[in-house]
Amino acid sequence: MDLIWLIPILPGLGAAINGLVGIRSFSKNVAGWLACSTMAGALGLSLYAFWQLLGVPPEAREHVVNLGYWIPPIPLATAHGIGQFEIPWAFRLDPLSAMMLLVVTGIGTLIHVYSTAYMHDEPRGGYARFFCYLNLFCFFMLTLVLGSTFLTMFVGWEGVGLCSYLLIGYWYEKKSASDAGKKAFIVNRVGDWGFVLGVFLIYYTFGTLDFRAVANAAATMPVEMSQFGVLSLISLLLFVGATGKSAQIPLYVWLPDAMEGPTPVSALIHAATMVTAGVYMVGRNAVLFSHAPQVAVIVMIVGALTALMAATIGLVQYDIKRVLAYSTVSQLGYMFLAMGVGAYATAHGWTGIGLAAFAAGAFHLMTHAFFKALLFLGSGSVIHAMGGEQDMRKMGGLRRYMHVTFPTMMIGTLAIAGIPPLAGFFSKDEILFRAFLSNKVIWMFAVVTALMTAFYMFRLMSMTFFGNYRGPAWGHGAAHASHGHDDAHADAAHGHGHGAWHGPHESPSAMTVPLMALAVGAIVAGFVSIPPALGGHADLEHFLAPSFTATGAAHEAAEPAAAEAGAPAEAVAEQASEAGEPHISHAAELGLMLFSVLIAVAGIFTAYRFYVLSPEIADRLKEQYAAAHNLLYNKYYVDELYNATFIKGTMASSFGLWAFDRRVVDGAVNGSGWLTVFASWVSSLIDKYVVDAAVNLVGRSSEETSFLFRRVQTGLIQNYALLMLAGVFAFVSLYLLVR
Repeated sequence: MDLIWLIPILPGLGAAINGLVGIRSFSKNVAGWLACSTMAGALGLSLYAFWQLLGVPPEAREHVVNLGYWIPPIPLATAHGIGQFEIPWAFRLDPLSAMMLLVVTGIGTLIHVYSTAYMHDEPRGGYARFFCYLNLFCFFMLTLVLGSTFLTMFVGWEGVGLCSYLLIGYWYEKKSASDAGKKAFIVNRVGDWGFVLGVFLIYYTFGTLDFRAVANAAATMPVEMSQFGVLSLISLLLFVGATGKSAQIPLYVWLPDAMEGPTPVSALIHAATMVTAGVYMVGRNAVLFSHAPQVAVIVMIVGALTALMAATIGLVQYDIKRVLAYSTVSQLGYMFLAMGVGAYATAHGWTGIGLAAFAAGAFHLMTHAFFKALLFLGSGSVIHAMGGEQDMRKMGGLRRYMHVTFPTMMIGTLAIAGIPPLAGFFSKDEILFRAFLSNKVIWMFAVVTALMTAFYMFRLMSMTFFGNYRGPAWGHGAAHASHGHDDAHADAAHGHGHGAWHGPHESPSAMTVPLMALAVGAIVAGFVSIPPALGGHADLEHFLAPSFTATGAAHEAAEPAAAEAGAPAEAVAEQASEAGEPHISHAAELGLMLFSVLIAVAGIFTAYRFYVLSPEIADRLKEQYAAAHNLLYNKYYVDELYNATFIKGTMASSFGLWAFDRRVVDGAVNGSGWLTVFASWVSSLIDKYVVDAAVNLVGRSSEETSFLFRRVQTGLIQNYALLMLAGVFAFVSLYLLVR
């Protein structure tokens, strides 16, 4: 565990070498091998650290590695006086960060391997640049996960935002891609504004930015049930940051546009890792949110509304990657719903439900990473097979050509729909169950979302793999023009052409092997936390419990959940009743599970009927409800609304400020300049015609006067004697007259 600092360093070194040397010198094989090997090394170290952590008693599963001071102690004001602001560069390994390490490094390694084939038609320098960005993203994501302080996390937080911009806009010569990268960067900065303010307020309130110290201090403060105090404000500001990074209302608009990047980018950043950073951050600060029930309600409502809204939009999209993008937004809403339920339940004293809900959100984060990465990479395989086509209306019948992609994507689809015994069933059902215990209205939102999820995902499979082939024809040597705008292999207009297209085909093994590995994960990942109602012990919940509590409280807080896992139903009911926690029997819980499965089956059957058995039904409904279809197809016109308000408002205010600067500020400066010039001109006139004239007058007068006096200075002695005699005569005459 002392070597956890090497986990982010390895991909960081890969990024540095590929960026500084590889772009100019490495072959594609060397650049790809370097990137994949550094990620594989990080995965190996993560597995070893996880294994060591399992060998430690639950109450001691926290290990901090301090590499030295980043910011040495400096005096800084806090709410309690002058404190010592110090930030060590330290990494913390605990159950939550350990789980995230395995997700990031495991799925990241598979996506790196997949990318070696998917991006192979890129130019050599661009190929190395892509893997440089991919490694750099993993470095920052692992820093975010392992950071022991808010400021260390913030370095990773901002780093993944930067890498998101670089990877989404990887094909920077394509305007839509560069615009999407800028949109992601700017929208995330809006959320980061809230995160930064929250960090400032945390230090001012607690005098530290260490996660564990903040949790312990917050645990001693009263729960803000009836007032919106400082803990509520901190939690709300942190949640603003989470809505930006994890694409929640109102800052979700960047994620669908992020599909402009290469498909491996969509799988890594926008399905498995970066977009879950906000969920991870809320879970990391579970104690803070548990003391702010009003914010917990906001988290629940925003999560539920985001899940429902994104699901409705996904019902009518035709771009295969955009369907998955809105699915990601919806599933992230599920995770926030669970985190909000956990914070709300804990604040009301339902500790068992609270811990279980937090764990359910983290559980769904983990299972979602497997099946959503699988679906995104599968969509990339489909796009590759279709020569760059992304419109599902131009596909159909591909299961006859893609004997690996089809079954693996079907596994991912069934998993996200919640069909047992796949991973999504266990995690989604746990969220639904905890929501049912806490808030029936939120549960209803989640159930309707589950129905829509099953429908739009099987709609995707039906339009892509079932029915008749609807794509362009092909023949010997016939070139197929790319209609899509994503595939690195197809878009000749952007310099990514691959020449002739010879019809749909299966992808190379470097792409299909990661699909099979992720499919295995989508099958077995749910078994790590089988609920008590099915004979399990909710192992992941107990494993993660110490990460959601303050030091010393983990064991006590986890006791109700432990009792639920191992005790008979009657004992659990009696314990829950004594604790004041809502509870239902295992039979009722099994009934809720069956209901959720039936909902998923209903969605799947409806999609199969609408798009395979009787496609005319979907066409008829589209015409009959054209207004509603257009509303959903145009994504509730949210982008247009933002464009008409925020974007145009910002542009108008920018133009106004420019005009003010030009006419007022520059006018004042220019006026001052002209006034100075005029004053100088007047001054020059005064100097020329007054000052110089007076000086010249004195000189001229002296000159003329000297001319008169010069006439009497003859130099002859007789003249001087005559003048002296005349003077004496005048003097004597004057004397005699006066006398």
